[in-house]
Amino acid sequence: MKVRKKMRACALLLVLTLAAGLMAGCGASSGDNRQIIRIGHNQSTNHPTHIALLAFEEFIESKLGDKYNVEVFPSELLGSQNEMVQLTQTGAINFCVASNSLLETFSENYTLFNLPYLFASSEAYHASMDDESITGPIFESTRQAGFEAVTWLDAGTRNFYTVNTPIETVADLKGLKIRVQQSPTNVEMMDRLGGSATPMGFGEVYTSLQSHIIDGAENNEMALTDNGHGDVCKYYSYDMHQMIPDILIGNNDFLEGLSSEERAIFDEGFALVNQVQREEWVEAVENAKDRAQNEQGVTFLYPDTEPFKEACLPMHEQMLGNYPDLVPIYDAIQAYNQQYPAEES
Repeated sequence: MKVRKKMRACALLLVLTLAAGLMAGCGASSGDNRQIIRIGHNQSTNHPTHIALLAFEEFIESKLGDKYNVEVFPSELLGSQNEMVQLTQTGAINFCVASNSLLETFSENYTLFNLPYLFASSEAYHASMDDESITGPIFESTRQAGFEAVTWLDAGTRNFYTVNTPIETVADLKGLKIRVQQSPTNVEMMDRLGGSATPMGFGEVYTSLQSHIIDGAENNEMALTDNGHGDVCKYYSYDMHQMIPDILIGNNDFLEGLSSEERAIFDEGFALVNQVQREEWVEAVENAKDRAQNEQGVTFLYPDTEPFKEACLPMHEQMLGNYPDLVPIYDAIQAYNQQYPAEES
């Protein structure tokens, strides 16, 4: 914990200097006049997101290395996701990776992708997220807040995992304190499922599980191994309640300051991030599940998902009533759901 606090203290010191120094675009070393591009995220250096961002760093520097020096900061070294989004808003950093759930607090349009059971299958999810007519109006909706989405990252399927109580039915969630992402939609989802929603930053989850402040959390399999949650939580239940993307966002002023030639190279780099991260994700999830089961002693459960889905479906009608402009996008997703239905278990 002392090491972690020291790292966060160093990060805060860095953040304090960014506002004064980053705008000038000075290089970190003497005689280096390249503009530093800082990218923050909350995952470890083994995570597919970090690997993809390193590919982005290498690509941009291979094309524009005489002008830009890309630096990637993993593991919340630049602060929590919420703090990194705020730093990206102001231009103190250029890019960060944020969960779609967090972005809901900056633009109501992101509420759509947070809906539980929005996508019928992984294939429908990927097809929808690759369709610019679906993502475009949502990705551009934060421009007035100072940033926009430049690509999406696969964060798999979110499921419940708990310390002591196996989740095999909706009733098993009753009264349990479950960490959720900091979004109103996720809080309502837990209310409908009978659990007690506990929003908190991702970096706080491990110690909260360990100290029994919370009874469980919900995330993909990588959280068990990459973040050690499987050392504490011994039950992972595939209720399949959400497929929520992570989003790479960029500061508007920086993006708009690029020449057309530079922006084309950056856009190619953003596409590379998406490609590499998704390729790495498939193998990473398989490895995480194997390690969680065989090294951490996690039991994987496969409940009937229909009762979970039925409890949450009223949220769809409610959201569409509140945000009628999102109805055409929702309908387009339903078309992909019909094209790529869920496989029968």
